[in-house]
Amino acid sequence: MKKHSRIGTWLALAIALVLALSACGNKPSGNAGASPSESSSASPSASASAPAAGADNPLKGKNIALIMRLNTGTFSAQYVDGVKKQVEKFGGKLTVIPSDNKLDVMASNLDAAVNQKYDGILLDHGDAGALTAGVQKALAAKIPVVAFDSGITAEGVTSIAQNDQKMAEQTLEALAADAGGKGSIVKIWVAGFPPMESRQIAYKAFQDKYKDIKQLAAFGTADGAQLDAQTRTEAILKQYPEKGSITAIWAAWDEFAKGAANAIKQAGRDEIKVYGIDLSDEDLAMIQDPSSPWIASAAVDPASIGQVQVRYLYQKIHGDDTPATVQLDSVYVSRDALPTDKKVTTADLSEYVKGWGASDQGVTDYLTELEQAVAGQ
Repeated sequence: MKKHSRIGTWLALAIALVLALSACGNKPSGNAGASPSESSSASPSASASAPAAGADNPLKGKNIALIMRLNTGTFSAQYVDGVKKQVEKFGGKLTVIPSDNKLDVMASNLDAAVNQKYDGILLDHGDAGALTAGVQKALAAKIPVVAFDSGITAEGVTSIAQNDQKMAEQTLEALAADAGGKGSIVKIWVAGFPPMESRQIAYKAFQDKYKDIKQLAAFGTADGAQLDAQTRTEAILKQYPEKGSITAIWAAWDEFAKGAANAIKQAGRDEIKVYGIDLSDEDLAMIQDPSSPWIASAAVDPASIGQVQVRYLYQKIHGDDTPATVQLDSVYVSRDALPTDKKVTTADLSEYVKGWGASDQGVTDYLTELEQAVAGQ
């Protein structure tokens, strides 16, 4: 009897040991050692919320295409710099694709960008007739598009523009005031660009308002704009050699203003004043030069234009609803407002001209967090 009892005891112990080991082996390994907050009990709503702006933020690492109709002059250079720096602040990469002032080439570049599956597309100085079909392809491919000065009204696109009529009005009204409401002027302008067409509307209103200001000539081309403006201004000066025969030149683009100013200065016709539109550091240096005939311009900070355009593109990438149009207000910059004892650049122009400088348009909390996360890497 004692022998059977010992066997029963050992058998009971063995069964208990097996059951204990089995219980240990059935414990879920994924939660081993995990605290409640680290377990897989997160709610669906938490996983669906927007992720924090950390290293895994889905807005980082985007490939952005900037398709430009033309990329000439210092205004364009500063605009591109603004675009590039803002994309980099968001942790993305920018590819600039110029089109040599050919709309058919720009349309082809847009199609190629869609086929290459860029994460977002920026357009600069395009045309609705040439680009709308390509824009529709981009939207169908779920690639967001934000255009600058392109006149595109396709649903789903945000179009950013300077207040071109206001800029023209600012410079033309200053010209009329300085001339005493009478005189003879030359217009340098080119058709076929949405901002130029808007500026022309203001010019026609100016002509209607100031009947005693006569137009002597009008010309301009986008190809080799500065050199062409200089050459043709030289010809106009020879055609009207008497001092006082030309009161002023109104240039609807800073590249035109530079060419005209060079021709006037070389000819010694210091009685002729130049009024321009758009502004860069190079332009400011000429306006500050007391020997230059270029005395004023109306403009929006080109770098801030690029920054604002990128912000709205990233809002679209994020899935936000964005406005169909965004308008950027201009300021009037004259030589009288600038110091005579130091050189001014667009970076410090806000110290002397109210309303100039970096814009906060398009900024959101999550884009600010994204910038901070990228900067902190």
